[in-house]
Amino acid sequence: MFDSDRMSDELRALKVDVTRLLNTAGEEIHDGAKDRAEALADQIRAALAELGETVEEEQEQLQGLVADRPITSLASAFALGVVVGFMLRRH
Repeated sequence: MFDSDRMSDELRALKVDVTRLLNTAGEEIHDGAKDRAEALADQIRAALAELGETVEEEQEQLQGLVADRPITSLASAFALGVVVGFMLRRH
């Protein structure tokens, strides 16, 4: 009535099927995560390249302003240093 060998064989087959399904699902999840990570890395690279260009443009503009007005730039830097010094002394 109860065939333990048949039940063991079915359990082994079920174990093999479940293992195969889990491996397949794991690989699909890994591949999907890898694709999303690569897409995010591409977006970050593009954003950093754009930021680098913007900083470069701003640096050139700032250098032009300092070169055009060196005394004003020096006085502004000195005044900013004094203000920061007073603020740090209070804390």
